[in-house]
Amino acid sequence: MSTQNTGPRRATGGTAVRRGVTVVAATAAALVVWWLAVVVAGVDLSVRTGATVQQVGAGAVAVASLAAASAAWALLALLERFLRRPRRVWTGIAVAVGAVSLLGPLGATSTAALAVLVALHLVVAVVLVAGLAPSAGTRG
Repeated sequence: MSTQNTGPRRATGGTAVRRGVTVVAATAAALVVWWLAVVVAGVDLSVRTGATVQQVGAGAVAVASLAAASAAWALLALLERFLRRPRRVWTGIAVAVGAVSLLGPLGATSTAALAVLVALHLVVAVVLVAGLAPSAGTRG
């Protein structure tokens, strides 16, 4: 039996499953943080947008984290088509987007809400980087 390298690693069906699980895990992790903060700890999770104050509900958390995770997967797939080694580029972009996303919680109406919103952003970013980056294939 040969253990010879047969060429560059590419995304496979197993990779799609791993990425799908990562998308679901990022969304679930965000919902767990939201539930612990809002339901268990009773944090008033609201943000100021212009002159209005909006509550951040579970639906908004689910949609936002699912959208971010899906976009992260799509970007990785796109980079895999055009770059020889997309992992480093994708990880750099993911970290930069995660850092910029931390500006969003600045509209929080309280220190507790700010802490929870930062935690939500960080947990999604960490799950995505930990789950998607290792799945990056290479191009020949």
